[in-house]
Amino acid sequence: QVQLVESGGGLVQAGGSLRLSCVASGRTFSNYAMGWFRQAPGKEREFVAAIKWNGRSTVYADPVKGRFTISRDNAKNTVFLQMNKLKPEDTAVYYCVARRGGSQYTRAPLYDYWGQGTQVTVSS
Repeated sequence: QVQLVESGGGLVQAGGSLRLSCVASGRTFSNYAMGWFRQAPGKEREFVAAIKWNGRSTVYADPVKGRFTISRDNAKNTVFLQMNKLKPEDTAVYYCVARRGGSQYTRAPLYDYWGQGTQVTVSS
C-alpha cells in the first residue's frame, strides 16, 4: 500500500503558473507509474498526464499539451506537475495517482492509489 499527498494548489491568474507536487510513502515508489487526474465542478474526472516508472515516457491529455509537464524524482519519492499558461478551464481538483507495474496509463480504473486532491483555481 502507498499513500499519496498532493500540494501546491492555489489561486492564480489566467496565464500564470503553478507547480503541483505529490509525495508518496513506501519503499517501492520507483516501481510505480504515476499520473494526474482532475475533476472540475459538475464534470467527470478526466486524465491530465502520466509518467512511466523510470520517467522516460510521458503522456498528456490534449487540452494540456504544450502547457503542462509531468516529471518525477524517484530518489525523493515525488512526482510533479508543472502547469504554465493556465486557463480558467483548468480550474479543478487535481489528484495524484499511482499504479504498481511500471507503465503509464490514461484510464482511472487502472490506477491503484489516489491522493486526496489539491484545488487549483484560475481566475480570468
